[in-house]
Amino acid sequence: MAGGDDDYVYDEATGEWRPAAEMAVAAAAALNLEVRDATGNVLADGDSVALIKDLKVKGANQTLKQGTVIRSIRLTDNPEEIDCRFEGIKGLVLRTEFVRKR
Repeated sequence: MAGGDDDYVYDEATGEWRPAAEMAVAAAAALNLEVRDATGNVLADGDSVALIKDLKVKGANQTLKQGTVIRSIRLTDNPEEIDCRFEGIKGLVLRTEFVRKR
């Protein structure tokens, strides 16, 4: 999921347009998927995470350093990825294997 707050998805069950992030969380809950960080802690929407290694950001010509805190994450429909925002980087998606819950 690459967008921001403007992404909406049609929910066939309710017949309504709902935020894409909300639909992704609902889909994950329906499948009983738990999103876990690198150390096995369960992650939820709104959690803060810290990077466990330096990561080069593709397309942003920037490196996020180990220990960098990312606040207010959002779960995606993929249990191995989280959607987040960081200074000047739109549509940042991180793999859960590179973060730990704070």
